[in-house]
Amino acid sequence: MQMTKKGPIYQLTFMPRFFPINCYVVDEGKELTLIDAALGFTAKQILLSIKVMKKPLTQIVITHAHIDHLGALDAIKQEWPDVVVSMSSRDARLLAGDTSLLSGEPNLPIKGGIPKTIKTPPDRLLEEGDRIGSLEVISTPGHTPGSISLIDTRNRFLVAGDAFQTRGGIAVSGTVKILFPFPAFATWDKQVALESAHKIRQLTPQLLAVGHGQMIEKPLEAINLAILESEKNLYYKET
Repeated sequence: MQMTKKGPIYQLTFMPRFFPINCYVVDEGKELTLIDAALGFTAKQILLSIKVMKKPLTQIVITHAHIDHLGALDAIKQEWPDVVVSMSSRDARLLAGDTSLLSGEPNLPIKGGIPKTIKTPPDRLLEEGDRIGSLEVISTPGHTPGSISLIDTRNRFLVAGDAFQTRGGIAVSGTVKILFPFPAFATWDKQVALESAHKIRQLTPQLLAVGHGQMIEKPLEAINLAILESEKNLYYKET
């Protein structure tokens, strides 16, 4: 595991050279919030990292219901039984095994590793604008129908789940990067993902933290390039 600290946010990266999977610990002062829970085998290292910080884990927030973002959830919940687990109300349906589409959603199959063995249900269902400590919930669908991002209101640091990737080059979810194509293959709707990327840009984040790849400080220029590439790909496909 590799740990990288930027202000109050700690990025925990597993398999950094082969297939980097990130989760994040946010220091809220007297307590900690975990964003995402990686794969099952990472549980011991996540728990050890939290123990070293010597503050209680009170919140777990899941950005979307793919197994590489909540695989260690059961083990962490067992160690911290009072922790509040939160995720979007939309992706909670996926976690419960319901992959059907809602009325008005694009008629495209939901992709990616939808978990079948996670036993921990969410304690709280999130909607746009909800707050978890300093973190504000931003609805950013596209990778999954209920994907969310979280912006820290103290510093404009944004954890985007898989709305973007930075491994293999920054990209909007759904844009294939040859050096790391996997998030694109697991994306539900590229057009919706692009709309969410525009939404994130309007938030003017001061740091972009993603599920796969390194964090980017002052990311607006990189975000603009990723959006431009996504727009070009969608345009050429349509024409």
